[in-house]
Amino acid sequence: MTILTAGEILWDVFDNGEHLGGATFNFAAHARRLGHEVRFISAVGDDERGRRALRRMRELGLSTQWIRTATEAGTGIVTVKLEAGGQPHFTIHRPAAYDFAELSNPAACRPDWIYFGTLYQMNARSKDLVRRILEAHPAALRFYDVNLRVDSYTPALVEELMGCADVVKLNDAEVEAVREMLGGARGGLEAFARDYAKRFGWRAACITRGAEGCALLIGDEYVVSPGYPVKVADTVGAGDAFAAAFLHGFHAGWPPAEVADFANRVGALVASREGGVPPWTVEECRALRRSRQIPG
Repeated sequence: MTILTAGEILWDVFDNGEHLGGATFNFAAHARRLGHEVRFISAVGDDERGRRALRRMRELGLSTQWIRTATEAGTGIVTVKLEAGGQPHFTIHRPAAYDFAELSNPAACRPDWIYFGTLYQMNARSKDLVRRILEAHPAALRFYDVNLRVDSYTPALVEELMGCADVVKLNDAEVEAVREMLGGARGGLEAFARDYAKRFGWRAACITRGAEGCALLIGDEYVVSPGYPVKVADTVGAGDAFAAAFLHGFHAGWPPAEVADFANRVGALVASREGGVPPWTVEECRALRRSRQIPG
């Protein structure tokens, strides 16, 4: 499939080094690893980090055709502090170059899917870019990865983006945050998924649960899939990898249980390694599945 996305490319800066990341970039890299055509729109600064980012994109097989070199701001960075269990705490530094991405002809390609998140669209210029992309491709399906970050969302923005999505991904903590913001049925994850899918007309909802795995609602079928135990290096990028793997299986028409299990395996592999886009292979995913003695 062809995926079109606009969003952040930045460096996750840890105490012991830095890794190229950003939720949208991570998703794009993992989707490309799964064999899909990804057209990623963003910007880097005219600086050393920007040049390193472009080199790394090429190494990952991602086109840099839609990456602008901006003079208005430096390449984006996020300071990351790892808390208990490898959970990251992010400090986002803006303005950043990715806030100045441009696309002169939003209708230049025909994507099957458009992927977007929340943080990027807190900037009015960026939000307008995503709006123009969506308007230029009314037939494309839309995947909204909620990814709430401190001081980087508003209830109105989250509601608007949920309203124009076909598939929505969020984690179990974000389920409670969304309920607080937008209301709706109380109860467990299934009640939330069914309530919001009906409310917004979603085709699917996926809720990640960390080490516990995930819950999916695809059409009318709800499944809960257990996670895979791994030694966590950090969880940066694991949710983005899960999103790419989910979309891979969903677009191919796999049964919901198969989609959930595959996405869990990819997310677990990424969590077991440092950085948002560490190396992993589909064969490693198969080996992880066999370790649990699941056929296939």
